[in-house]
Parts: sequence; structure tokens; C-alpha cells
Amino acid sequence: MSDLAEEHQKLLLDDTKIMWHKERIEAWERGERIAPITIDMALTQKCNYGCVYCYAKLQVNDSFKITKDIMTNFLDDCAEVGVKAISLVSDGESTINPAYVHTIQYGKSLGIDMASGTNAYLLKEDKLREVLPHLTYLRVNITAGEPKRYMEIMGVREGWFEQVCENIKTMMRLKKELNLKVTIGMQMVLMPEFKDQILPLAKLGKELRPDYLVIKHCSDDENGSLGVNYSGYKELYDILQEAESLSDDEYKVVVKW
Repeated sequence: MSDLAEEHQKLLLDDTKIMWHKERIEAWERGERIAPITIDMALTQKCNYGCVYCYAKLQVNDSFKITKDIMTNFLDDCAEVGVKAISLVSDGESTINPAYVHTIQYGKSLGIDMASGTNAYLLKEDKLREVLPHLTYLRVNITAGEPKRYMEIMGVREGWFEQVCENIKTMMRLKKELNLKVTIGMQMVLMPEFKDQILPLAKLGKELRPDYLVIKHCSDDENGSLGVNYSGYKELYDILQEAESLSDDEYKVVVKW
């Protein structure tokens, strides 16, 4: 592993944080009932994107509407039993749910660390001002650094790439203006056939100036439904190391080796 890769472990993007919660481990060892330390969830199964690598397309769950009242009661319960953090990630695009802002603000008011993964298309300045001060991290899922390939890979219309880039610029401006501690990152879900976008995306990140760009492999199911060619990743090592080398003091390219 390169020196840069070792240095990037300090961001704890690919490591366990369990030792920060020894008291929960000790309670479990005593046979006590314990609450989750963190919860990953989504406010909806719906999405305004159509990413070719989306694992959610392989999952079928009963659908129901998550409302503001439901989230208020759920967050109250989480705070009561000792949940420490909630990340709005995975199944769907949580920003399209009207309860998105309330969930983040109310959860934080209860002492729960709140975070969000998003395609960021809807996160323009007005909404960012409402949520950024209450987030521990905000991660933008973006798997291409060029408009045409972004449309192809992420299943969106012309102009959406440019809007997301503008939204990321706004995030970083507000972080500085409001002196916020929120960590803002970009994430690439890499399939070998996306190799042409590794360097363009790493260079785009250097222009937009998020705190990091993380590049991770794509997870497939046991039937290979997404068609991930795992043997093809080895051919990308040189390009990935070149992407890492674009890191500087304020922007880190982190490869999940």
C-alpha cells in the first residue's frame, strides 16, 4: 500500500470505530440488551437517479410512506435507547422525502450525530443552509467526472452533472462561511468499465475542493446480477495510485484498497 493510502486511513473511511464505544461492548459481554451504536437507513426507496450499479434494484421490500411524524417518534425512541448516530444512506434518495430536513435537524437536537449520503441534485443553497450545520458528514455519490459519462452511468438528463457540481461548490463555500465542522466528501462506486472516469473525477474533486474523494469497489449479489468483473480491478491499480497522487493538504483521494 502506498504512503498516501496509509496516510488516508486517518480519515477512518475504511476502518472500524468500535473501540470508541467500549462501554457498549462491555454491556453486550455482560449479556445486557444493547441498542445499535449507529443506524444506516433511508427515508424512501424511491430515487430520482437510475445508476447502472445500484444494488437497491436487487432488493424487494414492502413499501410504506415515512412521514415527519413517523421520523419524530423514531428519533425519540433512538435517543431514549442510546443510539449515537444515524446515517441517511442506501435504499433510496432521502432528499426527495419532505421529512429530510426535519429528520436531520430534530435528530441532532436530540444529541444524535446525523449524516447523509446523497446524489446531491436537490441540495441547493437554501436546503444546504438548513442541514449542513446539523450534519457530521455529507457524502455525495458521484461516479463520473465528465457530463456525458455521468449521464450514462448515473441515468440522468443533461444538465444534472453541472447542477451537482454547483451544489458541491456551494457546500464548500458554506462550510467556510459558517465555520462548520461537517466533513464533505465525494464517492465513486467503481466498476472496471468506469476506469476512464477515475482520473477525470479525481481532478474534478481537486477543482471542487471537497474534503475527500473515496473510490470503492462495486458490490454484487451472489448471482452476479450487476455483472461486476472483480478480476478487472487489478488492471486499475496504476490509475488508482495516480488518482491518489492528486491529494493535497486539504483534499484527499482515498482508494478503498
